[in-house]
Amino acid sequence: MTATFEPGKNARLREYETRIREAEPMPIDEVATDAPTLGPATLTWKFYGDWRIHVLGFQRIAGTENSIEQLGKAVSDHSVAFTDTVGRAKRTAAGLMNVVYNEDQHAWGRKVRDFHRPIKGTIDSDGSRYHALNPELFYWGHATFVDHLIYCTDMFVRRLTWDEKVQIFEESKIWYQLYGVSDRQQPETYEEFLEYWDNMVERFVPTKTMLYATGYIRQGVPGPKAVPKPIWKILSAPLNAYVRTMVVGTMPPKMREVCELDWDERKERNYQRGAALSRRLNPLFAHLPMKVVYTPWAIEAWARAGIDPRKIHNKPVTD
Repeated sequence: MTATFEPGKNARLREYETRIREAEPMPIDEVATDAPTLGPATLTWKFYGDWRIHVLGFQRIAGTENSIEQLGKAVSDHSVAFTDTVGRAKRTAAGLMNVVYNEDQHAWGRKVRDFHRPIKGTIDSDGSRYHALNPELFYWGHATFVDHLIYCTDMFVRRLTWDEKVQIFEESKIWYQLYGVSDRQQPETYEEFLEYWDNMVERFVPTKTMLYATGYIRQGVPGPKAVPKPIWKILSAPLNAYVRTMVVGTMPPKMREVCELDWDERKERNYQRGAALSRRLNPLFAHLPMKVVYTPWAIEAWARAGIDPRKIHNKPVTD
């Protein structure tokens, strides 16, 4: 099911343009003693720590997040993404994984939130302000994680039912409240989330951050300095073919458009075949060692719970 955005239908979307430019940080420090956290009964725990969604779907999350002007500018102004890309990715992953899997999820959520307190500035197009803890901007960052989890699980691990997608979205509300930031931009239902997502995708622009993050696709994967460029061009041909099909395939069409990335029906067919192969291999992952399937944060959490996640929430692959 794909939602279609109808102008004026959703109050949150009508207010978005004004509110995001208010650049008003809205942290919430009060936490109820019985505030829920994520745990082994959730589909989020089952799938978010799976290496496949991160290895195969990394470009979707990196690209969609930075395609909104305010967030792309925030990363450009305050991040080391251009000088220490791998290091930044590792630190970001560690923070997010701890929010989901740590014993003290609320503490980690606040830690991630507070890291964003000083991130503010102005955008180039109209000189308006941005602030990382503005609810419209902060929720957009979270929404890209929710989309990434649902899309990449459904595409590369196993097909999710509609009810499972709804469940993951409902769990994402628990995930978001761990940060302690106003939820005024958060959709109420999964249907509203799809409407919100489609509307936000239409706002994608070629930010400096996003164009940098996809430069290796247009120019080719850079090779080791010790390998002469003519030789690397030959050696990297299969890798570049994979990237321009399986990596670009994860992106929303609007992102491909603003990044000026080539796409056609043949690449789409090959992408779908590759994704289908990944899903068909899913039953084998139940027999692989945990460290092959899950990230270290997830492994530690599942061990703490005394549960083997490879044995739960599994269904046959159907297409």
